[in-house]
Amino acid sequence: VQLQASGGGVVQPGDSLRLSCAVSGLTFRTHIMGWFRQPPGKEREFVADDLGRGMPGYSDTVKGRFTISRDNAKNTVYLQMNGLLPEDTAVYYCAARHISTSNWGYWGQGTLVTVSS
Repeated sequence: VQLQASGGGVVQPGDSLRLSCAVSGLTFRTHIMGWFRQPPGKEREFVADDLGRGMPGYSDTVKGRFTISRDNAKNTVYLQMNGLLPEDTAVYYCAARHISTSNWGYWGQGTLVTVSS
């Protein structure tokens, strides 16, 4: 199983960025896909998740600014980030878990997002 995250970079406050995560080696449609992040010096935290049935979940800190989506034909999950803030600076990780478990068993390598003026 491989999860390949990409799309990170350095942006200014208020800018937008879209992260992508290409998945291989698992049955994409039976896995919930998620995004997590780890800010500098802090623990990893949940950002968003989606099974693709129209009911995504978001942390309160990103709700209304970030949107998770997935393309089951391309086995890819996205995170559209709008209105970025300096506190969004973090390494962003994509993750996958089967719908039958609460354990996030598969992780990507992370992509760094830096929001700075």
